[in-house]
Amino acid sequence: MPTADQEQPAHEDTRSMRERMEAGDLYIADDPELAELSTRALDLMDTYNATTVRQAPLRRRLLEELLGSVGEDTEIRPPLRVDYGSNISVGARSFANFGLVALDVAPVVIGDDVQIGPNVQLLTPTHPLEPGPRRDKWEAARPIRIGDNVWLGGGVIVLPGVTIGDNTVVGAGAVVTRDLPADVVAVGNPARVVRRLADPAPADG
Repeated sequence: MPTADQEQPAHEDTRSMRERMEAGDLYIADDPELAELSTRALDLMDTYNATTVRQAPLRRRLLEELLGSVGEDTEIRPPLRVDYGSNISVGARSFANFGLVALDVAPVVIGDDVQIGPNVQLLTPTHPLEPGPRRDKWEAARPIRIGDNVWLGGGVIVLPGVTIGDNTVVGAGAVVTRDLPADVVAVGNPARVVRRLADPAPADG
């Protein structure tokens, strides 16, 4: 949902649409510079999604070219859907199952050792509540941050501006509309905390 200062676009703003987008302000996506960035991402995404499991080295190279950064031993199973790709960073040893949608108009940051079930959606875009600016195709976005060792069950939807804390588990089909703290289990629509996870046992010695 847009904030109050995003409700009306500033018509006298001299920034490019890309600069407005990257600042989290209202912008219009139908812009030549943004269209070229999106087309590049779509080309890479289509090539990546056409790879087979036997083409692991090629798949890795394409993923590194498509995303802003990707850690060692991270796997994302095709099909993958993104807006730009370059606004996505994924840590090490993370895994995303089939059908991840990560609309990265704003940054999408995924930590280390994250498990993402099939058909998860990470959605940063927002649109004005007022009908006029929305009709005129203004939009904005808010970043999503997924902490280390998080598990998102199949079909989870994470909405704009949400941060999920380390070690948290989100049950299948949940819709995460607001931040979740670390070390909890959350389920439902909207997602709510139903359990706190026990602290890990201290290491011997």
